[in-house]
Amino acid sequence: MNKLKQRWGIESNFQIAVIFIVFAVTGSTASYIGKPILSFLGITLESFSTFGYWVFRILILFVMYQFLLVFFGWLFGQHKFFWGFEKKMLRRLGLKKIVGE
Repeated sequence: MNKLKQRWGIESNFQIAVIFIVFAVTGSTASYIGKPILSFLGITLESFSTFGYWVFRILILFVMYQFLLVFFGWLFGQHKFFWGFEKKMLRRLGLKKIVGE
C-alpha cells in the first residue's frame, strides 16, 4: 500500500479506498449507460456488424469513462487526484491541447 500511496501522492488508506470506489463506480456506470446511448444513436447489432458495433461501443465507453471519472472523483471529494490522473492519460494519448498544457 505504501508504494501505491507514494506513487499517487496520497496520504491515507481511506483515500485509497475512496479512489478504488470511484474507479469501480465509474467503470460500472460507463458500462451500464453505454447500451442506451448506442440505442439512442441507432447503433445496434442489427444495424451494424458485430465488429462495428463493438468498435462503436468501446469508443463511446472510453469517452464516457473519461467524463464520468472526473465527475465521480469530484462527487467523492477527490477531484484534484482524478483531474491530474485524467490530464496525464490525455497527454499520453497525444491530446495535450485538450488539457491546455
